[in-house]
Amino acid sequence: MSEPGPSDPSKAAAPSNADLTAEEKELRKQQKKAEKERQKAEKEAAKAARQAEQQASAGPAYDALTPTFGLLKLINSATRSEKTWTNLQDISPAMEGKEICVRARLQTLRGKGKLCFWVLRQQMFTIQAVISVTGDGDSDAEGSVSKNMVKWCMGQVPPESIVDVMGVVTVPASPVEATTQSTVEIQVKKAFCVSRAASVLPFQLEDANRKETEEDAKDTTIIRVNQDTRLNNRILDLRTLANQAIFRVSSMTCLLFREFLIKEGFVEIHSPKLIGGASEGGAGVFTLDYFGSSACLAQSPQLYKQMVLSGDMDRVFEIGPVFRAEQHNTYRHLCEFTGLDMEMTFKEHYFEVLDLLDNMFKYIFKGLAERCKVEVETVHKQYPAEPFQWVEDTPRLNFIDGTRFLFEKGVEGVPNPDDTAAMADYDISTEQERKLGAIIREKYGTDFYMMTRYPLNVRPFYSMPCPDDPTYANSYDFFMRGNEIVSGAQRIHDPEYLKERAEAKGIEVETIKDYIDAFRLGAYPHAGCGVGLERVVMLFLGLNNIRKSSLFPRDPSRLAP
Repeated sequence: MSEPGPSDPSKAAAPSNADLTAEEKELRKQQKKAEKERQKAEKEAAKAARQAEQQASAGPAYDALTPTFGLLKLINSATRSEKTWTNLQDISPAMEGKEICVRARLQTLRGKGKLCFWVLRQQMFTIQAVISVTGDGDSDAEGSVSKNMVKWCMGQVPPESIVDVMGVVTVPASPVEATTQSTVEIQVKKAFCVSRAASVLPFQLEDANRKETEEDAKDTTIIRVNQDTRLNNRILDLRTLANQAIFRVSSMTCLLFREFLIKEGFVEIHSPKLIGGASEGGAGVFTLDYFGSSACLAQSPQLYKQMVLSGDMDRVFEIGPVFRAEQHNTYRHLCEFTGLDMEMTFKEHYFEVLDLLDNMFKYIFKGLAERCKVEVETVHKQYPAEPFQWVEDTPRLNFIDGTRFLFEKGVEGVPNPDDTAAMADYDISTEQERKLGAIIREKYGTDFYMMTRYPLNVRPFYSMPCPDDPTYANSYDFFMRGNEIVSGAQRIHDPEYLKERAEAKGIEVETIKDYIDAFRLGAYPHAGCGVGLERVVMLFLGLNNIRKSSLFPRDPSRLAP
């Protein structure tokens, strides 16, 4: 009996993860990831090839117009008709039998033989359009739907093209579940292509609209569009139903912010974004050459808001860009974002400002819940999240109370709130903020709260020290879902004291001379804050990344598109 030969190395069992070094584990992880990406690319290429084959076999292109279908000539404002156009969101069963004209994107198409189905999309709304051969199907004359028309609709109009459809509103026997206007459809009489999309898209909208949950993400058989691919092709990505809804919520947030403050007697201002000195201390600014002088992009309209108050505009606000040259590649930071800023004078105590801010945020939350109900539901269909919760009696903690909550829960890195020296330089970290948010949610049943009296050493130079303990400041932050959305304080309005605090923070006083001099002419006690629009929208909707609520995000690794 012969001895067994050596085993085939290619058939040897792969070592388990426990036998691998950290480097080998990482390599195996990268290999698995590369294999998944390769399989995904093969699926997308095969899908694109099938679409191209279908289009190639679908018959003539019909670039010349027929009375009922074809590619329209370029619209260059040469003519104007009396045609009435209908918005998809307005089509209802009450319009049954009515002839309408719509212009929309072709979202998807399917069909065979004498029948074709288009799903049309306008922003957040979709409807099914049915193209069905009439008679013997040989005539392209007006009033007929020919076989050629059905072939053209199936093969010569790629998804995402812009089309004009003329037809009759009908009520289907059963709802069309895949559309928002599920109780109606359009029986098409005419169909024209206004602008033809590329045959092969960077990704399919069907994939980009897919529901995203942690559980679904584990299913490797489903094609998903990752964040970088979305942002690299942002124009296409903005067409998803969720994105259409997100930026309507963003728009409404600005409207509600402006609406509330104008009702409260505020004046909207527009401060410069090119400045000669750093607006918040010199670090983290984008510098540039300004005709031979050094300048930077404003980190905040802070100093200008205060100067305007000295010009006797006692309540002001601004909506504008804010720039931060900070290397934060996190889920909640951007290098450019939209600031919602306000500043106001008060009579006796900075809590007068907190009262107004509290009411302002509750006005915004209530307005979004009422005016953007459909948008919020649309976002949560793709990005499921718990509805944002708030209560009328907003919790108002001081910094020591918040620290104590964390300390008593044994949260790592939190000092004993009774240790005066340790507290003087302590600031709650992002992770500690999230844990505090969970504690507040459990204790008070709200995702929204505020915290006051932060250590003076961790606040900007213009923050007023507390009268009873100058190691703390008359300052405040507001939070949503355990994330800071507002940072503000009572500002120092005495010029000599302001100069002293600036020097203590290492700021060259000459660079903010105009700011300090503004208070030499007499200044009211005042306070204010800055709010990040994108962060508020992200947190209200329960999104997992601020890039989802930024139109064209700018972070340390992205400057395009």
